[in-house]
Amino acid sequence: MPEPVSACTPSVHDLSPSQGSAGTRFRLQLVTLHASGQEEVQEVARIERAGLEMETLGLTLAEGKLILKKIQEGVVQEQIHESLLQLRCCPECGEARHSKGYHPIAVRTLFGNVEVNSPRLEHCRCQPHEEKSFSPLHTVLPEHVSPEMLYLEVKWSSLLPYEVSCDLLHDVLPVDEKLSAVTIRNHLFAVAERIENELGEERPCLLEGNDEDWAELPIPNGPLTVGLDGGFVRSRNKRGCFEVIVGKSILEFKRDEEEGAEKSKKCFGFVQTFDEKPRRRLFELLKSQGLAMNQKVVFLSDGGDDVRKVQQYLSPEAEYWLDWFHITMRNTVMKQMAKGLGKEAKEPSQTGGAQAAVTERKSIAAELQSLKWNLWHGNVERGLERLEDLQWDLDFTVGKSENRDKLSKQLREFDAYITSGTTGSTFRTTGSDTGTGSGSQQRLQNRR
Repeated sequence: MPEPVSACTPSVHDLSPSQGSAGTRFRLQLVTLHASGQEEVQEVARIERAGLEMETLGLTLAEGKLILKKIQEGVVQEQIHESLLQLRCCPECGEARHSKGYHPIAVRTLFGNVEVNSPRLEHCRCQPHEEKSFSPLHTVLPEHVSPEMLYLEVKWSSLLPYEVSCDLLHDVLPVDEKLSAVTIRNHLFAVAERIENELGEERPCLLEGNDEDWAELPIPNGPLTVGLDGGFVRSRNKRGCFEVIVGKSILEFKRDEEEGAEKSKKCFGFVQTFDEKPRRRLFELLKSQGLAMNQKVVFLSDGGDDVRKVQQYLSPEAEYWLDWFHITMRNTVMKQMAKGLGKEAKEPSQTGGAQAAVTERKSIAAELQSLKWNLWHGNVERGLERLEDLQWDLDFTVGKSENRDKLSKQLREFDAYITSGTTGSTFRTTGSDTGTGSGSQQRLQNRR
């Protein structure tokens, strides 16, 4: 068994830059109180300060890291020592198990690595066992990295490059110098794989319960607004592109929170062609924000097929809105095409038709503006009538041109886009807080 920390041989670290100078002296000690009433004192550090300057005010970063490391070593060693004393005896007969030796292991914690001796004990003969010996420390500590250490590694490396995350950990915490970007990357992948395995199965319908169950639910929290959008990101080494769907989920308010509390906001993303559980992943994210089956959920998207499949059958109170950003973007493109119609009759032989082309251009621009106005105010039926009129005007106008054909094609595509999106959908303008995930997509591309 490892020897407990003795007060007779303390580990003393003098952190003072000047010896023998007059000033204030501090002595930090770690006192262990045993159940028997015995106390053990381990000296952690001695600090001396002379004068008052900002550079020496309080603890320095190096002193704080060293003090935390020494305290962590003392606490961990004592915890392991007490635990091994309890595991030494057989729980069936109470006899002490024979030891076959020790082997050193390193426990990685947030405040430094701690080297401990892990004994190997023989199984008691009072009960049959498949193995002759076992490691009691491995039984209680199967992992050698603390959860808090993994949490910071995964969080920082998901927001920053691996090298930057490694340097940041070394700067602010007394972590071991052997910690590398490869280690952080491996830990990130291991945690991601564990979280992936904890996800439930993917199903076509993720609704829970029925109408009777939903009627008995308590009053839910405020509505959830979920914005989704897709984009293409270039692969490594410029080998093609892959589609990424990202978004943001915002909970309007919680009924048990004070007025003015910060809204719950979460971002998410996945690769459409790689992820096998996209709908389950989004569903679990909404549940983490308190999703109830009687709670209103508004999905904002561009109406694309890939995005539409992800947001269906997640909530019985869901509403699907086409986002205004994508509608007005298409409308702006058609306005630019309409401006090009007036430039087609500028040759001398076509002088007589120039004025008619300009008039036609202004008429089409006015119709497009009217179309935009109707869609903005939710008058979808009137907006579709405007679209049909524009298509008829272009198709039956005498003369053909490249710009006219492009605009006619764009109108047909816009008609199909609006028509397919009106099934169970509503036109709605969005604020800058949620959007359709376009901001999340831009942040992803910038970070990459």
